Amino acid sequence: MANSKLTTLLSTLIFFYFTVPSTGKSSTLVQEIKQQSQQQDTEPFVGVNIGTDVSNLLSPTDLVSFLQVQKISHIRLYDANPDILKALAKTKIRVIISVPNNQLLAIGSSNTTAASWIGRNVVAYYPETLITDIAVGDEVLTTVPSSAPLLLPAILSLYSALVAANLHTQIKVSTPHAASIILDSFPPSQAFFNQSLTSVMVHLLQFLSRTGSPLMMNLYPYYVFMETKGVVPLDNSLFKPLTPSKEMVDPNTLLHYTNMLDAMIDAAYASMKNLNVTDVVVLVTESGWPSKGDSKEPYATIDNADTYNSNLIKHVLDRSATPLHPEITSSVYIYELFNEDLRSPPVSEANWGLFYSNSAPVYLLHVSGSGAFLANDTTNQTYCIAMNGVDSKTLQAALDWACGPGRANCSEIQPGENCYQPSNMKNHASYAFDSYYQKERKASGSCDFKGVAMITTTDPSHGSCVFPGSKKVSNMTRTVENLTEASGAAERLKFNTFHSSQISATTIAFCIMLFIPFVTTR
Repeated sequence: MANSKLTTLLSTLIFFYFTVPSTGKSSTLVQEIKQQSQQQDTEPFVGVNIGTDVSNLLSPTDLVSFLQVQKISHIRLYDANPDILKALAKTKIRVIISVPNNQLLAIGSSNTTAASWIGRNVVAYYPETLITDIAVGDEVLTTVPSSAPLLLPAILSLYSALVAANLHTQIKVSTPHAASIILDSFPPSQAFFNQSLTSVMVHLLQFLSRTGSPLMMNLYPYYVFMETKGVVPLDNSLFKPLTPSKEMVDPNTLLHYTNMLDAMIDAAYASMKNLNVTDVVVLVTESGWPSKGDSKEPYATIDNADTYNSNLIKHVLDRSATPLHPEITSSVYIYELFNEDLRSPPVSEANWGLFYSNSAPVYLLHVSGSGAFLANDTTNQTYCIAMNGVDSKTLQAALDWACGPGRANCSEIQPGENCYQPSNMKNHASYAFDSYYQKERKASGSCDFKGVAMITTTDPSHGSCVFPGSKKVSNMTRTVENLTEASGAAERLKFNTFHSSQISATTIAFCIMLFIPFVTTR
């Protein structure tokens, strides 16, 4: 799902406006939501993909509430989960539903089955639930090429069923593709679709053009960067500012590309033009960056994931267009909302999410001033606490670093102080981690501690114990913190005496490993 993905782009100039016919079950509220939906979808947007290989996934009702709190207005599902679709009713959240690859055979070979699918998954919910598109399969041409002959028949059957239900102007039908269907993607002007797929792509693009549907592309600059082994600069992949000498230049058009995403989008447009199609827009159905990887994925880090997704959001909402189509701004669905912890290796596969399954942010996006998208921002009240299930030796080492070299205020977890109870490693480590996190002004990477800490939006304060990041912090507590920072050496000595009279060689080594990144990044 996350392998070798290609980007998308939604044109605000070639988008059709249709009046949705009222039905007997449409309320005034629903009509208002539909009208607002049509108006908002003429603007570029950022949505999120929601995978379900997650342990303890939020209930559908809680999930929708979470989406609303986070100001997420566009989502993509990898199926047509009836409970989620029902929970989305009468909200302003627009959803792409999907036909899984394993259902293509049945739908592609039977109009009756396709009509039944539309009746069960679309007509039963629309317009109360704002279904905008149907994604037929996912990367079918590259992941299950044996099903390629079934793809277009399935799309046509579903479209015919939408026509019969008089919903074909409101709901579009397409299929997401991997980036690998495009060859020679740089320079973009020379890009073309894999010639073995030409017959399928010609007929598919003709259908998309005729129905005003988008070309759905899954685009991942992360994979381009990894596969080119540094030929594409990391800064270019992360949307970081570049000097003119570092910008990629298309020698045929002399267009300058400041980021890989735009180059991939324009490669899709050039590929369509080679097949004489110029009126189909690109919708990026997946793009993102993993926050954690194994030893072979050194660039899958929290800092890089934060940088990529934060800059991606700004890029879209600031209406930044591609060099080839300066009149069009891409809309993008971030992969993905939650870490799918049940996914198989490599490690990165389980770490693409913006949030953990308990709804705590994996990292804090820096998107202030980019419109009303995501409450997961540095402006929110957040805390740093110890993760569950960490062994005591590792947690002790991280705790010692926080209260030692990290200069966190650990006075409140000394015997007899307000946060000493409950007297356990996780509680004490959580307080120390949050103290360091707040002291560092919630800087990116300041809540990691070699992977044993996590960010939460739930205030961990309890009883008379008030955590440093809490709004409940009294003036007296703030004074203590200031005094503690002024006498940091004495306070650290006191803490180390309490926790252990002897620090093991392992702990010292762990502290050194933790300390080096913080020194080098300052």
